Amino acid sequence: MTALKSVWAVLAGILINVLLSTGTDTILEKAGIFPPQNAGSFTTWMLATALGYRLVYTFLGGYATSKLAPDRPLRHVIILGVIGTILCIIGTIVGWDLSEHWYPITLAITAFPVTWMGGVRGAIRAK
Repeated sequence: MTALKSVWAVLAGILINVLLSTGTDTILEKAGIFPPQNAGSFTTWMLATALGYRLVYTFLGGYATSKLAPDRPLRHVIILGVIGTILCIIGTIVGWDLSEHWYPITLAITAFPVTWMGGVRGAIRAK
């Protein structure tokens, strides 16, 4: 049972990040603020905005993972941070020609430390 709770804690962190990010993207597209994903005409301010809310969601994912972990919350956060960094690196490689290069590189560089900060915050508040 503890193993399932551990998997759930990490999966919840991933889901929080993915669902909130794609949900926000969709809302901004439907509102006409961002162009459709396949249009590829994102300006610097759009990418900076997306980076801002993605950093917040990454922090929340780390926070939730530390709260849901059945034991050793920061171990779970490290696993989440590594998975997130790997996914961001893959996204950077696959989507290299889709946006300005600083954006996916920044996501990959910040994935682990921001996840860690959220996890530490969650672990501190648990005491």
